[in-house]
Amino acid sequence: MSGKLSAVLRYLEHFCYLAGVLLAGFFFVQLAQGEIERRDGIQAFTLDLSGTEHPDTSLWSPGRIEDYRSSLDAALPDILGVLEIDALELKVPVYADSSEQVMDRGAGIIEGMAYPHEPGNIGISGHRDGYFRVLKDIRVGDVITLQTLEGAKRFTVDAIRIVDKADTSVLQDTREQTVTLVTCYPFYYVGPAPRRFVVTARLASNYVNRD
Repeated sequence: MSGKLSAVLRYLEHFCYLAGVLLAGFFFVQLAQGEIERRDGIQAFTLDLSGTEHPDTSLWSPGRIEDYRSSLDAALPDILGVLEIDALELKVPVYADSSEQVMDRGAGIIEGMAYPHEPGNIGISGHRDGYFRVLKDIRVGDVITLQTLEGAKRFTVDAIRIVDKADTSVLQDTREQTVTLVTCYPFYYVGPAPRRFVVTARLASNYVNRD
């Protein structure tokens, strides 16, 4: 009996060893696949971002163009995505805050508001004499696309408002994911603008596009 028992135990030992090797192999395959998908996502994001390197500055003020050029060598916070409005031919990088240096280079998340990967109201601010000057021509129903490492999120403009600069009601959080674009108003005002131009858009679809 002892010989048979020993043989059974050796068999179980070999079986367990083989099962462990197979499980470890499966784990590393999954890990490698995840890394490949992550790199593909980063590559797709980088390629998408490349379209923002030479913005159309034809509507920008001379001072804003100079500030943009001066910001090119500045160290900035992380880029969270790329904001696109095809109807306005707008494509702008969105950074993790809305500091002055960030606003010289692109658009930024307003302090305390949701990031693109979070639920709630994604507040994005930009200069009226730079990237966001084209907002003067936006219309209800226009589509806003926010490209992120998670994929592309599409929003439909449902409201355009002009409010006093002290009015923060437009920045209230929302249960559903929304985008709120904010810039100073009037667009061609000389000096500090007294009002704010606010665009609100609702989530239309949320999908991942890795093509």
